[in-house]
Amino acid sequence: MERDVEIEGIVFEAGDDDRDALAGRLAARERAVSAALQEDDLALDRSLRPRRLGDYLGQAKVKDSLAILIEAARGRGDVVDHILFSGPPGLGKTTLAQVVANEVGASIRTTSGPAIERTGDLAAILTNLEEGDVLFIDEIHRLNRMVEEVLYPALEDFALDIVVGKGPAARSIRLDLPRFTLIGATTRTGLLTGPLRDRFGIAFRLAYYAPEELAAIVRRSAAILGVEVEEEGALEIARRSRGTPRLANRLLKRVRDWAQVRGDGCITEDVAAQALSFFEVDDLGLDAVDNRILELLCVQFSGRPVGLTTLASALSEDPDSVEDVYEPYLMQQGLMVRTPKGRQATARAWEHLGMLPPEGVA
Repeated sequence: MERDVEIEGIVFEAGDDDRDALAGRLAARERAVSAALQEDDLALDRSLRPRRLGDYLGQAKVKDSLAILIEAARGRGDVVDHILFSGPPGLGKTTLAQVVANEVGASIRTTSGPAIERTGDLAAILTNLEEGDVLFIDEIHRLNRMVEEVLYPALEDFALDIVVGKGPAARSIRLDLPRFTLIGATTRTGLLTGPLRDRFGIAFRLAYYAPEELAAIVRRSAAILGVEVEEEGALEIARRSRGTPRLANRLLKRVRDWAQVRGDGCITEDVAAQALSFFEVDDLGLDAVDNRILELLCVQFSGRPVGLTTLASALSEDPDSVEDVYEPYLMQQGLMVRTPKGRQATARAWEHLGMLPPEGVA
């Protein structure tokens, strides 16, 4: 019989789908190469986040589009249209929301989808907004459906419909809201309902960063932290950061510590390579668990297709964690594929391990 489980102070009922999802996110946080926000990222993120569009590096097309939207809204004396940012974690969705608020000179109210449990919670947030404010809702795809229904008229008409009383005596009251901009962020666009998605004036999908863009971010962050880093050292960190600024900043911090203790404090290409190898982050950005998965597929299972449950058992991990946390990056890098028969390593995985692939492996 399943029992209720408490994770990070949240009690999940037996059979609750969110329980497994959160367990997977907690597993992701423990990895050095995870893009999920970790405890030691919080202060670092706040100090390194750009405040203006001109300081924001990368995502050139998104920046150009936002600059036009903001300038046009300023010219009309209007609020910026509602914006939806989507993409993998760690690419700067929250940072962009704060940049937009700074550019329009507005206050920003930050919350998340799971935090707004009841319609009254949303009503309290909306009625406390001032004219022109920015409301940022992270993980907006996890909004309660009842709460989402209340949000529709707020987005379209800047009004809040409240039902007073019960039964035959119940009546609806419409409260006018100040004009505001909603910025939503999601890592799972497919889980957004159609009506909610349609109420955003514009949607941007953030892409992974090129190594050169990440190297520029590493150099900027190093300057803020007072760390001496050479161009090749920054590029070495960037190459192992999985295209994610949050991860690049985290690895910079670890390399800085290693350089301070084992070197002279300057981050060169050689120092960065040695430090990241010490922390088990290889030249493709793979950690020990990633390489263990490849070894299982190539060596233990001799390149044969392997089922998810079998692979998870051999790895001593939860199947959901393997599927949601570890596999996506391995597939993005062309190191493994999902076939109807199971998971299988590609020729590139064999080459990465320094082994010759068997005949017939592509």
